[in-house]
Amino acid sequence: MNFKLSYIPKRSEKPRNKGVTMMMDKGLGLKETEHFIEASGHLTDLVKFGFGTSYVTNNLEEKIKLYKEAGIRPYFGGTLFEAFYARGKFDDYVKLLDKFDLDLAEVSDGSIIIPHDEKCELISKLAKTRTVLSEVGSKDSGILISPAKWVRLMSAELQAGSWKVIAEGREAGNVGVFRPNGTAHTLLINRIIAKVAPENILWEAPQKNQQVWFIKLFGAEVNLGNIGPGDVIPLECLRLGLRGDTFFDFLPKDFSDRLKQVNDDEEVEDEG
Repeated sequence: MNFKLSYIPKRSEKPRNKGVTMMMDKGLGLKETEHFIEASGHLTDLVKFGFGTSYVTNNLEEKIKLYKEAGIRPYFGGTLFEAFYARGKFDDYVKLLDKFDLDLAEVSDGSIIIPHDEKCELISKLAKTRTVLSEVGSKDSGILISPAKWVRLMSAELQAGSWKVIAEGREAGNVGVFRPNGTAHTLLINRIIAKVAPENILWEAPQKNQQVWFIKLFGAEVNLGNIGPGDVIPLECLRLGLRGDTFFDFLPKDFSDRLKQVNDDEEVEDEG
């Protein structure tokens, strides 16, 4: 960091297993990619080429090279995996990963239905040669999954070889573990973390209020994904208590209580 400041929560160093930040690249140009890396590459662990954007993105090979040289692990979004699977082209998908030398792969079934035993077999196959992220939850807001099933699916996919399971939230943050208005399904999430270790889950949380909610629940080292390119630095400030939303979360209790009391006293004085 640029200077010292006390009471800043400790963050794991890259490459890290917790406190992961995944940025969603929905079509950055080559120059934009360079600018992103210059500004936020040191804070970014993973970059997902969202949904099927890698099919139409210019300079894809060059972008992948830039991310990898910056110590960022790029991968193709789960929807692209599903597009190959739906066409009976799983082997071609593996060849595509090999062509672009991607050591990270996502397996999802948010748009199509894949028998779960088969999904776990696909995870196991991919996990033999690369790191696997698998996504749980539907992109269709009309499809509801019980908490017990969330736990069962996540646990089975971790056992099959997933490095982390992704809790579906979409790029808008309005399905899966979120309600249509973007607020968290608190009961669902509490049921999940009672059985699945939070460090094994990457929560898709594109909205600031969602990021704040997870940081307050799990602390600075929560795994968060679907972060916009311009939101990586603001997110890191939330993680470190350097924004108003989490300002008091990492200060000693007596220190924060005293500051809050001063603020309350000033407000009363102003009202008087």
